[in-house]
Amino acid sequence: MSTQEPIPVHASDLAAQPNDSQETVIQVQDIHKIYDLGETQVHALRGVSLQIRRGEFVAIMGASGSGKSTFMNILGCLDKPSSGRYLLEETNVAQLDKKQLAAIRNRKIGFVFQGFNLLARTTALENTELPTLYARIDKVERRRRALEALKMVGLGERTDHFPSQLSGGQQQRVAIARALVNRPSILLADEPTGNLDSRTSVELMEIFQSLNDRGLTIILVTHEHDIAEFAKRSIVFRDGKIRRDEPIANRAVAREVLKTLPVLED
Repeated sequence: MSTQEPIPVHASDLAAQPNDSQETVIQVQDIHKIYDLGETQVHALRGVSLQIRRGEFVAIMGASGSGKSTFMNILGCLDKPSSGRYLLEETNVAQLDKKQLAAIRNRKIGFVFQGFNLLARTTALENTELPTLYARIDKVERRRRALEALKMVGLGERTDHFPSQLSGGQQQRVAIARALVNRPSILLADEPTGNLDSRTSVELMEIFQSLNDRGLTIILVTHEHDIAEFAKRSIVFRDGKIRRDEPIANRAVAREVLKTLPVLED
């Protein structure tokens, strides 16, 4: 049978964030992004404006070419807008240089991608520790934070396992732990369930909901409507613009959905 360790809701203060519903953590004002391809230009974003408050859980959706991935890259400080303002916790990110952007990414943003991006010859614990090396955290504190993060995602007993010894869902849990280890303000998840089966996908959504319940701001890019329903707010892109931005009225609760799904055989 496929089994997972229970998620310890109060394991540590790792992802605990102040949950002031009035505090704006992300403010985007009239963002445009134009890619110059020589003889042609691609206008990927066309005047996007929005606010995301601390403690929100936002799902970003849209077809291929809609602008959602470009927008996610800008939010994650992986790219800069051609024009407009992006304020991350009141810092105008659009004015920062590459070194400053890297520092912001390391301190304030945790990333989870569709591909797990784990080092094959490195244990779960060592993979989780990696971001702390760039933050110049001492060895004892690195180990403590990594252990806490792995316990939070239900992998406290698999810290010495290599990726080849873990299932796809467990590898993604390690990736989530790695994203949390520097205690970011925001977690960005880009198609995190794209390589996973239905039950494992819902198990990951249970982790995200648990983290969000403790105040962590989560922004999820997905093309799956059933996955988006675990968020609290849905933003739909089309042709480089926001076409719909609304709260999710009947939010799915992962813990309840799991009760309806069969347990998979190993």
